[in-house]
Amino acid sequence: MKTELSPRLRVALYGLMCVLLIPFVFPTWWMVTSSVKPISDIFAFPPELWPRRFDFTTYQRVFELQPFARQYWNSAYIAALVTVGTMIVSSMAGYAFARIRFPFSNAIFMVVLMGLLIPAEVTIVPLFQMFLSWKMINTHWPLILVPIFGAPSVFATFVMRQFFIALPVELEEAARVDGLGRFKIFWTIALPLAKPALGAVAIFTFLHSWNLYLEPIVFLSSTHMFTLPQALTQFTDAYGGAMWNIQLAAATMTAIPVLVVFILAQKQFVEGLAHTGLKG
Repeated sequence: MKTELSPRLRVALYGLMCVLLIPFVFPTWWMVTSSVKPISDIFAFPPELWPRRFDFTTYQRVFELQPFARQYWNSAYIAALVTVGTMIVSSMAGYAFARIRFPFSNAIFMVVLMGLLIPAEVTIVPLFQMFLSWKMINTHWPLILVPIFGAPSVFATFVMRQFFIALPVELEEAARVDGLGRFKIFWTIALPLAKPALGAVAIFTFLHSWNLYLEPIVFLSSTHMFTLPQALTQFTDAYGGAMWNIQLAAATMTAIPVLVVFILAQKQFVEGLAHTGLKG
């Protein structure tokens, strides 16, 4: 039975939610408004919630001081490739662990999950030596291959496996009666039903690749090869001091795709987490 909230309780609830929203919204608001302020106004006390003067030249200088458009493209296409690759690998691996019975499948899956327990800092040196021997240093290949076959893909495989386990087995049994093979069942029945889980995987993977920082500073050395997190650290003056308004302008532009992706896929994100239980 659905319980209706009284008007006073509803107003109090919305008021509490607005108060709790402040710690999450204020940093973003401060970043956006400070990006159009002179440096002298950014750290004014008390903080100014609205700029007294608007200086939009900071956005122009972002592209003058760095090849920011190229760096933006680097992050965009790397994140897109990693997202698509991870969705392909994790969906097939998750389906195999959920539906195909083979010796030691559960034990192998537990070994795969152990990859989540290994920090990236532990494997960064062996990975550097490996890609150095393959002559892939200062290229984007390490930033593409490591996430697809590393810890982010392991988590995505776990999400997809849990989703496929929850699907009714009767759907596959009916498909087998119609003469469909294993891959055809996966491609035409299981995968279309897994759109909510794929949406959640896509958001997690895109955000991880977009915000990746450690691997770029290890594998990349040329400015035109930088990704956005690495590029944000380069906006400094002649003395090495941070150019705060320009950095914040670049950070504002960097945050836009993240907000767009989440807004467009938030429904699939919530549904994917809701359908991904702990069965199995």
